[in-house]
Amino acid sequence: MEATSYRTHGCGELRPHHVGQRLRVAGWVRRVRDLGRFVFVDLRDRTGILQLYARAESPLYASLRKLGREWVIQAEGTLRLRESPNPALPTGQVELEVESLTVLNPSLTPPFLIEDETDGLEELRLQYRYLDLRRPVMQARLMLRARLLAVLRHYLTSRGFVEIETPMLIRSTPEGARDFLVPSRLKPGAFYALPQSPQLLKQLLMIAGYDRYFQIARCFRDEDYRGDRQAEFTQLDCELSFVTQEEILELFTDLVRFTFREVLGVEIGPVPRLTYAEALAQYGSDKPDLRYALRWEEVTAWAHQQPVPFWEGRRVFWMWVPGGHASRKVQDTWRALAQEAGVASVAFVQKTPQQVSTSLSKFLSPESLELPGEGLGLWVALEDGPTSALGALRSAVIRDLNLQPEREWAVLWVTDFPLFEKTEEGRLAPAHHPFVHPHPEDLDRLQTDPLSVRGLAYDLVINGYEILSGSLRCHVPELQRQIFRLLGFSPAEMEEKFGFLLQALSYGAPPHGGCAFGLDRWVMLLAGGQSLRDVIAFPKTASGADLMLGAPAPLDPAQKAELLGWLSS
Repeated sequence: MEATSYRTHGCGELRPHHVGQRLRVAGWVRRVRDLGRFVFVDLRDRTGILQLYARAESPLYASLRKLGREWVIQAEGTLRLRESPNPALPTGQVELEVESLTVLNPSLTPPFLIEDETDGLEELRLQYRYLDLRRPVMQARLMLRARLLAVLRHYLTSRGFVEIETPMLIRSTPEGARDFLVPSRLKPGAFYALPQSPQLLKQLLMIAGYDRYFQIARCFRDEDYRGDRQAEFTQLDCELSFVTQEEILELFTDLVRFTFREVLGVEIGPVPRLTYAEALAQYGSDKPDLRYALRWEEVTAWAHQQPVPFWEGRRVFWMWVPGGHASRKVQDTWRALAQEAGVASVAFVQKTPQQVSTSLSKFLSPESLELPGEGLGLWVALEDGPTSALGALRSAVIRDLNLQPEREWAVLWVTDFPLFEKTEEGRLAPAHHPFVHPHPEDLDRLQTDPLSVRGLAYDLVINGYEILSGSLRCHVPELQRQIFRLLGFSPAEMEEKFGFLLQALSYGAPPHGGCAFGLDRWVMLLAGGQSLRDVIAFPKTASGADLMLGAPAPLDPAQKAELLGWLSS
């Protein structure tokens, strides 16, 4: 051992085959236990926990007794087998008999327990995030994140992708959310924007001939914070040239399978595909959680043959919950939820061993309903086609009946998203972004019926969360101009905002497409977290505050005066 090294091993690395070796470890004191004849210290570092001990007759006995929680120490000694192994710890068969001890730094008493089951509320833990990150559960999550990034890099580079960085200071482009803006000191009155994504830059890389690109990209959107959304986030950004949508879906299905196998040791089953229209009709959502088999079925033809007056002229959907049972109070809650979302009517039928009861007993006899065993059925009548209300109602049924998932992981592709949607003002807006290639089968309707046009866009959904979004891009300049015109851009606006892109497309742009994975959200799922804050080292609160750094913060007078001078230029 070199005398200058703080440690020869990590605390969590030691096993019975190291017994008898003299070694050195360093870390943080988790706790001290004085049993009279022995004093024990649990020492923790990133690799795990190791038990240290000294006998009462040891000259180090008193020194170990005086150690405080979270003190940083170095200990040297001989590794022994434990008389009473701890099967809960990977190092539970061994312990270090301390023969030399150095206190590297004492610690104040922490404001909360540095344990997985801590007594610190989230706000306090975010204020002392550097202490919160010492908790083993947090370290495991960030190590999982690092492992995921390493696996993704390995997969992509082994398949010919080139990692290229794109700039953080770009121009503002319309991508659906507000930009974070940065004033230019050298050009008063002008601003940079922080990128919402590297979308246009990666398309330019395809025009430049790099063929397969990826980047672990930091992105920024000035929007409200939620449990699964932060204004500052990380995505795996990819783009490919000379590729079809089918090739993209196959490639990234394989990447997801490889990642689950390498990171969790899990084999993913079949990955089904639904069109956007099918997902809405069957699940009421474009990101359904397929761990649950519940699905809607349209029964309009049957419903219009029944004497139910409020079904007339409406589309009727049916969902059956095998073995389900809901009280009248719960049913009323679901009905209120659906009606608040614009559903015309909701009706129920309940079958038990004793009877069949329905809220439509005035119109339908229980005998006329052919029900598949015991359970609960729901009818929903809609004025138009499927809506998100069906999805909200399905989610409420799963939650309120405490239904258990039928599998641990459900991965799904959703394809054929609408190219456009209509704003509240009645204008066309891109459903994804303005660069999606229209579906070739729908090109003839682009001018006459644009809202019916599908885009070559696709999402990957895992357990009800959108993890990937992507599309094939418009690579012909005239088609891109046509879409800009439909979105209301004048020729001057096109040139001012996207002139560089239209010019680049005119210099031999290859057919190309790509996607972006939401890495924070994916890590949250893999780690079993409940919020993105569980898997980001230094996140913001729901109000966008960094409680540890005190950001955002007022500018000092000189900075503020300089900024106001730029803004008034």
